[in-house]
Amino acid sequence: MEEHLSTPRNNELWDAAGEAVRNGRAYMADVEAKLVDAEQRIALMDRSGIATTIVSLTSPGVQGVSDSRQAVELARESNDAARRDFVDAYPGRLEFFAAVALQDPQAAADELERAVRELGAKGALVNGYTNIGDQDTGRYLDHPDNAPFWTKVAELDVPVYLHPREPLPSQRRLYEGYESLVGSAWGFGHETATHAVRLMLSGLFDARPDLKIILGHLGEGLPFLLPRLEHRLYKQREGIGLGAAQRRVSEYFNDNFLVTTSGHFHTRSLDNTISAIGVDRVMFSVDYPYESMNEAVDWFTTCPLSNNDRAKIGGDNAKRLFGL
Repeated sequence: MEEHLSTPRNNELWDAAGEAVRNGRAYMADVEAKLVDAEQRIALMDRSGIATTIVSLTSPGVQGVSDSRQAVELARESNDAARRDFVDAYPGRLEFFAAVALQDPQAAADELERAVRELGAKGALVNGYTNIGDQDTGRYLDHPDNAPFWTKVAELDVPVYLHPREPLPSQRRLYEGYESLVGSAWGFGHETATHAVRLMLSGLFDARPDLKIILGHLGEGLPFLLPRLEHRLYKQREGIGLGAAQRRVSEYFNDNFLVTTSGHFHTRSLDNTISAIGVDRVMFSVDYPYESMNEAVDWFTTCPLSNNDRAKIGGDNAKRLFGL
């Protein structure tokens, strides 16, 4: 369910050349071809034994469009394309997460409702912060302006997948000379884990306790890091900048978050994640086409899990969450 697609309109706005320089041209050429090829996706699913995939617009997608009007148009076009070119082409095999333009939170709420009620979207996927006005101004999901969107998410009772994106350009000095770290190798995880913690500290889950947030990559390091964070926040409890949270961060993580295995095929990390959040909140994902379906499945089908836990992570948890 962290499985990506693109559209011709999104390709016009996506800096594929920049990613090719950092990630390797041959690798990115292969990724770009697979992002638009539903037929090859299904063939690989058949070969790997994957029954159903939930697809979504690749990062940064709508979140990277600074112009609000263009962002709203791209979200609508992308959702229509996901339904028409993927879901309708392979019913029962492909589902989709809606793209939403949080440059205009009310428009995002309206589009989410249309995508869920009319197109059958299984929730929304948000690619990190949203650019507002220019590429170096980002609005995070805990911002009060996003209230109309969260009201609609709660009303529709659908999950939001918080997908990574690169840090804002002004925040990349740490990576100078090591550009390979900016994206999925390191920067994605650091950026997204911090974004998730912002949500925990904001009071959002106190106001809307039934919200469900999905994190990929076995929780972006949070199963390991949250105990230290919680310990230090308690020590600093008389300080400033603690947010409006009424509970411990570990409680929000256990009650409001789910995680997937996308792009993190490591058994000890999986064990740590299960111990932190419980097996009922972990779900199998690949991160296709940035990762290999065969590699993900080969790892998952051979890692030491009980049959019951493998069944839950491999499908049962997702069936329950999405009503599949």
